[in-house]
Amino acid sequence: MTDESSLRERLIDVGVDLVLTEGSASVGLREIARRAGVSHGAPRRHFPTHHALLSAIGRRGFDDLETLFEAAAVGATTPRGQLEALARAYVGYARERRGMFELMWRHDLLDSTAQAQAPDQPRLRESTLPLFRRFTALVGRCRSEGDAARNADGPNEAGPPAAVTAAALWSNLHGMAQLWAWGSLQLALGPPPLGDDPGDGQRDRLIAAVLDAHLGPVLS
Repeated sequence: MTDESSLRERLIDVGVDLVLTEGSASVGLREIARRAGVSHGAPRRHFPTHHALLSAIGRRGFDDLETLFEAAAVGATTPRGQLEALARAYVGYARERRGMFELMWRHDLLDSTAQAQAPDQPRLRESTLPLFRRFTALVGRCRSEGDAARNADGPNEAGPPAAVTAAALWSNLHGMAQLWAWGSLQLALGPPPLGDDPGDGQRDRLIAAVLDAHLGPVLS
């Protein structure tokens, strides 16, 4: 890695730390330069605008999320199990790295037209595509296995395309992650039964309900 590439990654590292500890409003080119121990003008060699810097930090978030997905899916032996593992990782990331999750989905950063000043930089919106393709592929595999299991019971009605179901599933998980972070879901559901897990257990039951709603219950 060249010195310039190393500097670029170091600036992003500093930006990620700032987002996680102080929120995205604290991230500026001058502050990152100060914390990285470089001149105020150094970041502009890599990030000509504040928007370009935030987009680069957001892309790091998607890279980290993809790594979490890879690790989460290792122990899952079925497409449904992999989807459930990915859903847990997604909601868990939103809870544990709140500042990054909010930054990654900011509309002004996802809007590619706003990046016209830095045409050589990858678009942040494009970083969402691998996530969506992974969900879509797993939804398709879940359907194939479900159709095969139901063939003996007669013809199946065709559902929406896998991409549409995947988009609805993703939207549901994203909304769940946001509402959980805001405390709205916990308020709506009320306290769990005595002795029940108010954290991960409640989250996992909600994820199972989301998968059942979009894919149907697991056939025994």
